[in-house]
Amino acid sequence: MAAGYLEILRARHAARLLVGTLVGRLPNATAAIAVVLFVRAEGGTYSLAGALAAVYGVANAVGQPLLGRLVDLHGQPRVQLPAALVSALGMGVFAFAGTEPLPLAHVSMVVAGLFTPPLEGGLRALWPSVLGREEQVHTAYAMDAVAQEVMFTVGPLLVTLCVALWSAQAALLVLNVIGVLGALSVVVSPPSRAWRSAPREAHWLGALRSAGLLALLAAFLCIGVALGSITVAAVSYADDHGGDAVYGWLMAGIGLGALVGGTVYGMRQWGGAPERRLRGLVALLAVCYLPLTLVPGPVAMTALTTLAGVFLAPCIACAFVLVDRHAPKGTVTEAFSWLVTTFTVGASVGTGLTGPVVERGGAVWGFAVPSAAGAAALVVLLATGRVLAAAGRGAVVAVSSENDPNRAVEPRFSSEDRA
Repeated sequence: MAAGYLEILRARHAARLLVGTLVGRLPNATAAIAVVLFVRAEGGTYSLAGALAAVYGVANAVGQPLLGRLVDLHGQPRVQLPAALVSALGMGVFAFAGTEPLPLAHVSMVVAGLFTPPLEGGLRALWPSVLGREEQVHTAYAMDAVAQEVMFTVGPLLVTLCVALWSAQAALLVLNVIGVLGALSVVVSPPSRAWRSAPREAHWLGALRSAGLLALLAAFLCIGVALGSITVAAVSYADDHGGDAVYGWLMAGIGLGALVGGTVYGMRQWGGAPERRLRGLVALLAVCYLPLTLVPGPVAMTALTTLAGVFLAPCIACAFVLVDRHAPKGTVTEAFSWLVTTFTVGASVGTGLTGPVVERGGAVWGFAVPSAAGAAALVVLLATGRVLAAAGRGAVVAVSSENDPNRAVEPRFSSEDRA
């Protein structure tokens, strides 16, 4: 079954683009922990560290769709590399200036977050031009989702390693230099240099004029809430069952579950409509969150968090297919970037919402939030089923035209964004 993954990695430029994108996204994946460790090393408070990390996160959420639109308009090299350089410069100023003066620290975080290059959306826009068949693109989406889990697991380990070997300042600088090199590897590749978005209709809403995309974003806002709420509930649980080590095991369990689920999901070809498959996956995701409210001992709880993560990566991979199908013509990078932003905002809402819940009801009620949020995502998908299915009705398999649900029938994947 792993032959599908190997076939993709053997495709010309595929491995380079995947690895380059993951390396280029390291600064983003490690920003929160790197900023917190640096602020603490500078003598700052946890409140200040959290505030600066939050500023970075909000700026990143704003910048991703804006830069994604610029990529669709002007191509990847002219946007991705300059953005990576400016983002690294912002983080470099923060690393050398420290937390004083405080306004400069905040501005540096805004610049670093706002100009984080949309490499994630850019890679998904490139897959149709690198891979020749629709089923390969779908498998690549699953592999992409799995690779994210690996990156968000390895990234924090790299930060702690850099801090142990050198310093928190060195960790900020080294990881951002590595990120620029990753972005450079992507944008100088032939597929990235040759890629052009399809001609687009001028519209201030851009990708958001697609009703199907809006429905999908609403559902994934809820899934983001679920994921963000687990992180807070897990802290409360760990405080009563062994401290930071237990918290680390719980988070590792979710990552392991997502890794296994995404890997298995991508090993086979799935028939039927993707919107129906997504509803089933989200329903399973919500159901697997329910046992967390049992709050058993640490070993059993780690097993339950692993189960809770199993359907996360498959949900994301399936969503990639639907984003590609519902993105209006010429907005594919922006559409994928909106998914990233929505998920990030949802996670932030989840952490903020679950804090008061945990304070009043403890970890049990904190772990009830993810299942409720997952159920809300399912309700959104059920309520918007016709909208999500609309692009698939009467579809014609055509590998030379990109989907625009506002203008034409929906092909299997957006291949007009090829070189």
